[in-house]
Amino acid sequence: MALLQVFDNQLHKLPLQKLLFLVTRYQQDKAYDFVPYKYGCFSFQAVADLSTLKKYSKITDSDDCYRNISGEDYMGQLKPHDKSVILRVKNLYGNMTNDELVKSTYLSYPYYAINSTIAERILTPEQLAKVKQARPSKLKPVLFTIGYEGKTLETYINQLILNDVKLLCDVRCNPLSMKFGFSKAQLQRSCESVGIQYVHTPEVGIKSDKRQELRTQADYNKLFIDYKDDTLKSTLHIQKYILSLLSDNKRIALTCFEANVCQCHRKPLAEAISELPGWQYELNHI
Repeated sequence: MALLQVFDNQLHKLPLQKLLFLVTRYQQDKAYDFVPYKYGCFSFQAVADLSTLKKYSKITDSDDCYRNISGEDYMGQLKPHDKSVILRVKNLYGNMTNDELVKSTYLSYPYYAINSTIAERILTPEQLAKVKQARPSKLKPVLFTIGYEGKTLETYINQLILNDVKLLCDVRCNPLSMKFGFSKAQLQRSCESVGIQYVHTPEVGIKSDKRQELRTQADYNKLFIDYKDDTLKSTLHIQKYILSLLSDNKRIALTCFEANVCQCHRKPLAEAISELPGWQYELNHI
């Protein structure tokens, strides 16, 4: 809102994302994380926050432009460092056209341009080559596992991109989350928007009623003994399906909630898959 305020209370959507990104480059504690999206750096969380501000009549977004209509002095409410950062960004980038601003961010931060649909239009062949070099490219086939606990959606998506994951396999029984971005529909849209396929295999998940009263590692170990004896023995066809996804896509990731892989069923599931006939891959918990 302070950023809108210093730009005469209105900004088009594309430059707002770029300017907000540049603000975070100078912040000590970044307000938002970003992913490489179709027009460059993009924050899913920022868009969600803007929708909330619109809901409460703080902004409007007509004509592809966000307008601050609250009348409040947001700059006056900021910490001195954040205020100076916004003024610095305004001074450095405030007079650029949209294309100039986009090009400047692409040149300074080429990783965030790797999925851009407009890079070829605004960059020279030499500049475009640097963007292509910034795209992670790894040939070794790997089965990853990853939890989203304690991560923003953008940090999580970047972790997948940086490991060149081609397909995300959601192994939750119930793919709902109170954490922004990690319910099935949101996660699928976010992954596919950056070129990562998404599939859901609820059959190999653990029902929520079995996850109650888990306080110690011993409790988790007991749960996973039951999981191996019951679910894994009855879902061999799903495990073979996941192995076929790995064979086809080379680098895939199993995902669930827990940050600690020793407290998540993705670990015994991945280990069971690694024991199937035809396994010839690396297993990596990230």
